[in-house]
Amino acid sequence: MALTKTARRKRIHMRIRKKMEGSSTRPRLSVYRSNKQIYCQLIDDSKGTTLASASSTDEAVSGANKSELAKKVGELIGSRAQSINISEVVFDRGGYLFHGRVKALAEGARSAGLKF
Repeated sequence: MALTKTARRKRIHMRIRKKMEGSSTRPRLSVYRSNKQIYCQLIDDSKGTTLASASSTDEAVSGANKSELAKKVGELIGSRAQSINISEVVFDRGGYLFHGRVKALAEGARSAGLKF
């Protein structure tokens, strides 16, 4: 029996999450994308807290298409990470393929100074 698309993504995400963990010095940059929006968080898994977050619903983000929005969200999370003295992260693509909006967000975060 074939899995639904979301169940398949959840299974991939759990397989990825088994192997990675964010710390306070190197938090996990978690990405979630819906059909219209994209969200990301810097998570310290040792304490279970969110250090910073950004999404395409923020007022500071505007763009013509969804890929441009994702790139600006990446730049925004990068600047917020720099403000709390974080320069290295572990990238958690959330079970999504690394292309399109997820790749644009990663490139935006890299251009803002995050290393992963």
